[in-house]
Amino acid sequence: MKKGVFIVIAGTDGSGKTVQTKKLVENLKNVGKDVETIEFPQYGNKSAALVEEYLTGKYGSADEVGPYRASIFYACDRYAASFKIRKWLDEGKIVIANRYVSANMGHQAGKIKDTAERDKFLAWLEDLEFNIFGIPRPNLNILLFVPPEIGQKLVDKKGHREYIGGKKRDIHEADLEHLKNAADAYMYVAKKYSWLIIDCAPNNELREIEDISKEVFEKVKEKI
Repeated sequence: MKKGVFIVIAGTDGSGKTVQTKKLVENLKNVGKDVETIEFPQYGNKSAALVEEYLTGKYGSADEVGPYRASIFYACDRYAASFKIRKWLDEGKIVIANRYVSANMGHQAGKIKDTAERDKFLAWLEDLEFNIFGIPRPNLNILLFVPPEIGQKLVDKKGHREYIGGKKRDIHEADLEHLKNAADAYMYVAKKYSWLIIDCAPNNELREIEDISKEVFEKVKEKI
C-alpha cells in the first residue's frame, strides 16, 4: 500500500488557516483523493485542557508562562492525536492538519529574540515532539502569511469561540507585540526548515480566498 502524505497548514493569526484547510480538502476530494483532516489544538478534548487554560490567561501572560512550558501543553495534545494520524497515513490517506508543531515554532520561538537561544529552543522542541513523543513528521508545511496588524483585525471577525469563553481574542491575539514577534519567528522558521510560504497580503492588500486556495492546491499537487 502506498504510504500516506501528511500536509500541515500553518499561518500567522488571521491568515485564514481554517478556510484554506477546508478548501484544500475539498479540492483534493474533487480529484478523487482519500483525505482526512485534523485541527489543533483539539479544543473540547481532555488533551487540550492545559492549552485552553493557558490561552484564557489562567497561568499568566504568554511571556510569564514562557516558551518551554507552553510548548509542552500543546505537545501533549498532539501526542494524543498522533495515533489517529499515523493510522490514516498507514492506510495511504492524505492527512491535512490545521496547525501542528509549526504553530509552536512560531508563537513560542517568537518569545525568544536571541538567535542562538531561539535555535536552541527549536532543537529542543523538535526533540520533544518527534523523538520523545514520536509524533509523525509532516511531508509539507505550508505557511500562510499576513502582517500582524491585518491579522488581528481579521481575528475580530471570527464567530463565537467557546474555548475562550466567547471573547474575541485569546492571550496571543490580544497582544499585538506578541503577534509581531510570532510573525517574525514564523518567517525565520519557514526559511530555516524550507517551508512553502504563501504571501496572503502582498503590499498589505489581502488576496481573494479563491486565489490563495488555488496556489495552495497547485503546490500540494506537486507533493502527492
